[in-house]
Order: sequence, then C-alpha cells, then structure tokens
Amino acid sequence: MISIIVAISQENAIGIRGGLLCHLPGDLRHFKVVTSGKTVLMGERTYFSLPRHPLPNRRNIVLTDRMEFNEEGVEAVHSMDEALALIASMDEEVFIIGGGMVYRQFMPHADRLYITHMHHSWPDADTFFPEIDSQIWEPVVREAHEANEQDPYSYTIVTYKRK
Repeated sequence: MISIIVAISQENAIGIRGGLLCHLPGDLRHFKVVTSGKTVLMGERTYFSLPRHPLPNRRNIVLTDRMEFNEEGVEAVHSMDEALALIASMDEEVFIIGGGMVYRQFMPHADRLYITHMHHSWPDADTFFPEIDSQIWEPVVREAHEANEQDPYSYTIVTYKRK
C-alpha cells in the first residue's frame, strides 16, 4: 500500500525555500507515530532537509537521479519504475514524505492520504501539493486540533482513501 503523508496550507502549499512552512509540534508527533517502524520514501532534497537523516526507526528510501548517491542507512532508487517495483515487493504500508515533485509523481499510485490541513496561508510559499480530487478521494477519519502554546496554527488531520 502506498500512502502519502503531508501538511498543507489552505492553498495546498507545502514549503518555502526548501523547508517546511512552519514548525507544528503536534503534526510532527503525528508524523512520527504514523510512520515509525515503516518505510518512508522521499526525494533527495527532502532527505537532506531533514533535521536528522536517515529518519530513525524507519526504512529510508531516497528517489534520486544521482547514481553516485550513497548515504549510510538509505536505499537509493533512481526512477519511478524502480521505486514502484521495490514498493510492490513489500508487504507493508510505504509512506511518501516529499517533496513536491515526488508527491506529484506518486499521487496516481497512492491508496491513502494522511493530510494535515493547516488553517493558515503562507503567501511566500513556493512548493505545492496537488489538488485532492473529491471524485477520487473520500475522507474517512477527521481529527481537529486548535492552536495552542505549542502549535501556532489550528489544523485538521484527515485520512483519505481512494474511492
């Protein structure tokens, strides 16, 4: 099963200048709980943007066009076909964790979406998530979170499944 996990703004923005839109500790805890012990697949820029890499307690796969990419604790794949073949050989949920181009490539193959809808806008955002088509995706779980002393913005975590 291929799942996508991402936090998006009201305009589907996911990043600014190679980083996240904001620091949202509640969403980061959710990400850790959902992906811990699982496989995560990401692009090379996302990999190097992580505060710790590879992500601990996860199988890390990086999609890169650089054949010389070699990081300890990471499996490299060099094409979508190679990534999909590797995922097809697994008996577990694989999480696509970014960035923008990788999300766009995997969206047609995803079975589930874990979307944190942040109730805020970032006008200077430069990376965006594809539209979630309600003809293809249906929400099955919804969990609202209010802004608090740790989380500067309210957000709703929605799990979607492919219809």
